[in-house]
Amino acid sequence: MHELAVTESLLEIAIRHAREKNASRITGLYLVIGKWSSIVDDSVQFYWDIISDGTIAKGATLHFQRVPVVLTCQDCGKEYEPVGEEFACPQCGGTHAKIKTGDEFNLEAIDVEE
Repeated sequence: MHELAVTESLLEIAIRHAREKNASRITGLYLVIGKWSSIVDDSVQFYWDIISDGTIAKGATLHFQRVPVVLTCQDCGKEYEPVGEEFACPQCGGTHAKIKTGDEFNLEAIDVEE
């Protein structure tokens, strides 16, 4: 259900930036979502279709880019992608890791018509 609030924020941001550029229509949004993010693409799309109706963003295409999880071992510095439920560093076996990518959620770009 948090996708509704997230989608409302996306719409507000997109409309604000489009207006700053005197755009007449928003045609696309490019979203970057980490694999470990709790955001569900289909839910965002569902809410987008409802709340963008009647706005300059109606009909805009949402482009979803999923980013893989990359961890950095805090013991040896190796960057690696965890496999399944195994989070230990493949180089040193360390279990102290920091997420480098994979938990992000951001709006990367907006396509508009002026």
